[in-house]
Amino acid sequence: QVQLVESGGGLVEAGGSLRLSCAASGRSFSSFAMAWFRQAPGKNREFVAGIGWTDTNRYYADSVKGRFTISRDNGGNTVYLQMNSLKPEDTAVYYCAAARGYYARTKSYEYDYWGQGTQVTVSS
Repeated sequence: QVQLVESGGGLVEAGGSLRLSCAASGRSFSSFAMAWFRQAPGKNREFVAGIGWTDTNRYYADSVKGRFTISRDNGGNTVYLQMNSLKPEDTAVYYCAAARGYYARTKSYEYDYWGQGTQVTVSS
């Protein structure tokens, strides 16, 4: 069982930065692939970024590539999402997710555990 708690969301102006954190409970954090998804009002949940057991396995949605960076600290049971050059269209609730296995995935149904979400609002 893994419990995930996100933090770091908030209100920021366009062009600004935020760093989201996801703290995981459980002793097997390093054996889970991790990801961030987001859901804007009236839209489906979408993949943002994923990371496998190591930093060499990372994927990004085209919409955030070059602006967002996902990383993980296995010793601290935490995954991060550094978001730079934020745009109003990045406004959404951001969710952390964990999946058993080495490789990062891009589909929400492939993830076994989810956090409660943190709101990110980017003003124009």
